[in-house]
Amino acid sequence: MKEMATAMAKLDQMTAAEGDASTAFNPLRPRLTRVAYRMLGSVAEAEDIVQEAFLRWLDADRSAVREPAAFLHRVVTRLCLDQLKSARRRRETYIGPWLPEPIVVASEEEVDDVTLPLMLALERLSPLERAVFVLHDVFGVGFEEIAATIGRKPAACRQLASRARANVRSARPRYALPPEHGMQIASAFFTASRSGNIQELQALLAEDATVYTDGGGKAVAPRKPIIGRDKVTRLFVALAPIFTAHMSQLLHYGLINGLPGFVSIEEDGWLQTTALQIEGERITAIYVTRNPEKLAHLEQTALH
Repeated sequence: MKEMATAMAKLDQMTAAEGDASTAFNPLRPRLTRVAYRMLGSVAEAEDIVQEAFLRWLDADRSAVREPAAFLHRVVTRLCLDQLKSARRRRETYIGPWLPEPIVVASEEEVDDVTLPLMLALERLSPLERAVFVLHDVFGVGFEEIAATIGRKPAACRQLASRARANVRSARPRYALPPEHGMQIASAFFTASRSGNIQELQALLAEDATVYTDGGGKAVAPRKPIIGRDKVTRLFVALAPIFTAHMSQLLHYGLINGLPGFVSIEEDGWLQTTALQIEGERITAIYVTRNPEKLAHLEQTALH
């Protein structure tokens, strides 16, 4: 009986400790998840990182932590830096174009300016450059705190940020496209691409329009980008008979990693997201995600 009472007392203590840890951690969880996602480009990996950060927070001497947010930013960033090393090796052998896992929100929701093209540009950075850029330029963390996080001096962090900005400058949107207008173009593209209407497609596409399709070797998808308005038009004209026989099921329009687009179920029954990069009223890039592993987090919300 005494042993059982002791065990129950320890369990109560652990439950109380976890509750105290959660009280401080849970308000920070959404921001920490956004940091991890922008570092890694993977929803599942970001959630795993944040959960690991919580376990470390649970084991930490929390009474000695004066600023929980700074402490947890540090933990998440360091875990992400470790994860990036293995992620880069996996992407070297990835089949076809690699795209970050899509985050879909309604057009009226507030989003930051980390669009899909910018996330792809972040892939070109070193892990430290990416960490500094995400923390400082996206989330407003000071260089002193970043320096303590990555083990560099503040001046070195400023240099890393400067190099990162220079490398991703071209991926920044030149001007903000009103969400309503973006949805109108997305709607017009959905109709034109599914019908194979050559004139409408030509009117929507920029001369250097490019299609990037991420199937990851698990879904049918081109393994190389398709570049140029004529080639992109021919692609959708060739697909038109399939769409006619088995029309895509449009689930909804929305912002996909900050770009206007739509979520659909295609003729093979696979969930798909399509995001459009638009400049000067023309579509310059079409990002299609078909890899089911990257869409698993959308299935419950998209299909119900």
